[in-house]
Amino acid sequence: MSQPERASLDGLDVRGRRVFLRVDFNVPLLEGGGIRDDARMRASLPTLRELLAAGAAVIVATHLGRPMGRRVPELSTKPLADHLSELLGSPVQWVSDCVGPEVEKDASRLGPGEVLMLENLRFHPEEEANDPEFAGRLAQLADLYVSDAFGSAHRAHASTEGAARRLPAYPGRLMARELEQLGNVLGDPARPMVAIMGGSKLSSKLGVIDHLLPRVDALLLGGAMAATFLRAHGLQVGRSLVEQDFLEEALQIMERARTAGIRLELPVDVVVAPGLNASVAEVRTCGADEVGPDEMILDLGPKTVASWAELVASAGTVV
Repeated sequence: MSQPERASLDGLDVRGRRVFLRVDFNVPLLEGGGIRDDARMRASLPTLRELLAAGAAVIVATHLGRPMGRRVPELSTKPLADHLSELLGSPVQWVSDCVGPEVEKDASRLGPGEVLMLENLRFHPEEEANDPEFAGRLAQLADLYVSDAFGSAHRAHASTEGAARRLPAYPGRLMARELEQLGNVLGDPARPMVAIMGGSKLSSKLGVIDHLLPRVDALLLGGAMAATFLRAHGLQVGRSLVEQDFLEEALQIMERARTAGIRLELPVDVVVAPGLNASVAEVRTCGADEVGPDEMILDLGPKTVASWAELVASAGTVV
């Protein structure tokens, strides 16, 4: 995001201007459709309402799930647009793509105080590839760029990094608050400081880990990312997601933590199954060193949860 130290919505004149608002509406969904938890959507309402009240036309953009660059009807943002309309108490237009002539036409017709939600950004492989042309097509929809997508800001994607470089860019209220709180926590935290990290890939978290590691007293690594660390540690993890090209980086992180006296915790037990859609009967809990060749790690086991809960309870600061 351009001008990160000085940019702010304070005093910004958005009347009559189109704002590209990148949010993180990657909400958990119910089987068969519907939103299970809309907390992420509610978190960005202050920014959205402020922009609308100031006379902006707002183009809302988000990803949803992992469609892997193809159209997946179950991951359409249409239900998000409908729910956002309910939250705002006013209509939210929706368009069936995020780039192209139809989108450009709808964006150009958007008036002050109106909202247009784009289709899932990740239906296009160019989004995650941070394709310059794709980023440019997103940027041309608006006059200003505002990011409230703190949960996605570490990824250099077309909508989070590429488009932001092509427009005057500002943090939304959620983004600004998260950055302020994180700055306060990292600057002078109450000790001990415990950080918990998840996510699917170590490769996208290396920068965050490098920044956190010298500052924490304990780092708890879960999510699918933990499988790469367990594999680097010499354990068999079956069909779990492992980034083979980053095993050496995982070893280096563990060694840095050991040398610095930082407690780096990996799961000691896990919940496994043959796959994400396995039946209940196929799900079991086992030690992290007992994963079968045809099993996939899906969650932390109860021993790990209990151990990590003790660490969190005794912490002065938790990130």
